[in-house]
Amino acid sequence: MKAIKNVLISVYHKEGISRLLDILSRKGAILYSTGGTYDYIKDQGYDVNTVESLTGYPSVLGGRVKTLHPAVFGGILARGRNPEDERTLAEMNVPRFDLVVVDLYPFEHTVAQGSSHEATIEKVDIGGISLIRAAAKNYADVVVIPSFQYIDPFLELFTAQDGQTTESQRRYFASAAFGVSSHYDTAIFNYFNRDNGVDGLRISSDSGRVLRYGENPHQEGRFFGDFDGVFEQLHGKAISYNNMVDIDAGVHLAEEFEETVFAILKHTNACGLATGSTVLEAWEAALAGDPVSAFGGVLVTNAVVDREVARAIDKLFFEVLVAPGFEEEALAILKKKKNRILLKQKIQPSRFSKKQVKSVLNGYLIQDKDREAIYGPRLSVQTQRSPEEKELKDMIFAMKAVKHAKSNAIVLAKDGRLLGSGTGQTSRIDALKQAVDKGNGFDLDLNGAVMASDAFFPFADSVEEAHNAGITAVIQPGGSRRDQESIDFCDQNQMTMVFTGKRHFKH
Repeated sequence: MKAIKNVLISVYHKEGISRLLDILSRKGAILYSTGGTYDYIKDQGYDVNTVESLTGYPSVLGGRVKTLHPAVFGGILARGRNPEDERTLAEMNVPRFDLVVVDLYPFEHTVAQGSSHEATIEKVDIGGISLIRAAAKNYADVVVIPSFQYIDPFLELFTAQDGQTTESQRRYFASAAFGVSSHYDTAIFNYFNRDNGVDGLRISSDSGRVLRYGENPHQEGRFFGDFDGVFEQLHGKAISYNNMVDIDAGVHLAEEFEETVFAILKHTNACGLATGSTVLEAWEAALAGDPVSAFGGVLVTNAVVDREVARAIDKLFFEVLVAPGFEEEALAILKKKKNRILLKQKIQPSRFSKKQVKSVLNGYLIQDKDREAIYGPRLSVQTQRSPEEKELKDMIFAMKAVKHAKSNAIVLAKDGRLLGSGTGQTSRIDALKQAVDKGNGFDLDLNGAVMASDAFFPFADSVEEAHNAGITAVIQPGGSRRDQESIDFCDQNQMTMVFTGKRHFKH
């Protein structure tokens, strides 16, 4: 056990230290501080010494240099059981610090506010980060509070143990300190490296969210990120790992559409998807695409949920409903089932990171997200017959859908609605057969529908199968050595085919 006598405090936000100051002063701790922190402590009526009284030097360069001095860091890094360190401190007339309290400059907040580069640079903390690392390194003799979130845990120990801490407790705070410093440095690196292309992957998050479980109940799961910055949970149980993955897939899919859209997802694939003039119309069309798979699904719309659509949705068992807003009457209807997760979406995925990271083997894969937009003017007609306006509209709809389906993937669509999809198949022809079976299984009329493929057709068999099912228009990336065979079949059967020039594999 080690008592606390000398304390060094250097914080950006001052208001959070009031209770700490009160308890430390009642224990007779001697306080040292800098600049604005010193003024704040003094104004609160506590005795406090300036760091300058130790260093003999004033703060310089407009406050850029305050604590970077041997008198300060000697008092932090001196080893308690090292006679030479003790002699050095005595010669320098420097106290040994037992507690170091730091709150760093708000670099991430400054970046998030869109501040100028000059203002952002001034929020790169130098002295504070050095104090944290020094105190954490010497945890055998020093306790470090590296941010305000650790004040309460420290005070709980401090009061329960009569102003003393154990080495294991100090090591805990040292771990927290290195976590704070590494996260801070990661944010700075990522800011500087946005346009510079230095090779390296740095990911850090302090806001862990415990999930109900992982992919299966025997697996633990956590989400690291600012979930509350994206959604407000209005109702329901805790979110699971699978919920989170489906929510992510759903909001990315829905963002593809400017018109009102409703998506129903199972295991990240859309089993129902439709646009409509109203949110109710979109919902009914999406549900009709596969009412069986919709059971227990994740629902996502880009429109406000009103009373009428809430009544319709209420008839189905579902896990999650995501929308940009809910009318009060709609909430009253949907909240009748206590476990339903209702999420109000605050921001669009376009504001998320533009990179995608996946753990594989003993490392990570990183790539740009597939943000390729699908527009009519970019399409290249390959057949003698050009698509009619309605067909072209359905082609773009279907391509947006297949872009977000697991490969190999085929989507059949008509009138702005998903009629059938084949996803995650080992061959393209199997994906098509699955999509046709889905549509026929729910008595959906495939005549005049369009087919979208996430990658090229290696043979003409898929186009032949589609024609037999009633498909009249095909949209695909193109790029096969045997593309002409598929094009020729379309010409011989009055079908139309367009190329996008962009593949959309998804694994």
